[in-house]
Amino acid sequence: MIRAHKRRLMSEINVVPYIDVMLVLLIIFMITAPLLTQGITVDLPEAGAEPLDPELMKENEPLVLSVDKDGLYYLNVGGEDVEQPIDAQTVVERTAAVIRRNAETPVLVKADQAVEYGSVVTGMVLLQQAGAKKIGFITDPLETSPE
Repeated sequence: MIRAHKRRLMSEINVVPYIDVMLVLLIIFMITAPLLTQGITVDLPEAGAEPLDPELMKENEPLVLSVDKDGLYYLNVGGEDVEQPIDAQTVVERTAAVIRRNAETPVLVKADQAVEYGSVVTGMVLLQQAGAKKIGFITDPLETSPE
C-alpha cells in the first residue's frame, strides 16, 4: 500500500532575490547621481526672482550656456566634454541643433557675477542667432536674514 505524504505548503516569501536587486539598484544610483549634476562652477549673483516651474523643467531639459569669470563659454549639450570651453561658432551651431529638434527647449544663461557684462550680452546674442526666442538667467536666491 502506497502511502501519500502530504507536504505542507510553505507560506514564507524568499526575500533574498529582492535584496540583491535593491543592492544593485543602490549601486547604480550611487554611480549615476554625480553624473547628473555636471557643469561649470560659477559664482552666481543673488536675485529675488521667482524660481522656474519644476514641471516645465521636467518636460524639456533646459539648454544652459555658462559663462565663467574669464568670459569663456560652456554649453551643457553636444556630447563633448562639458568642462571644456567652446568658441562662439560652436555655441551657435550646438544651440541651433537643439532648437531645431525641440523649439520649446528652455534656454538659460548661467554667468559668474565677476564676468564682464559684455561677455554675457555676447553670449545672449549668440543664443539669439541660433534661434532662441526667450532666454532666462540662472541666479542664486537672496539670503533672508532670520528675524
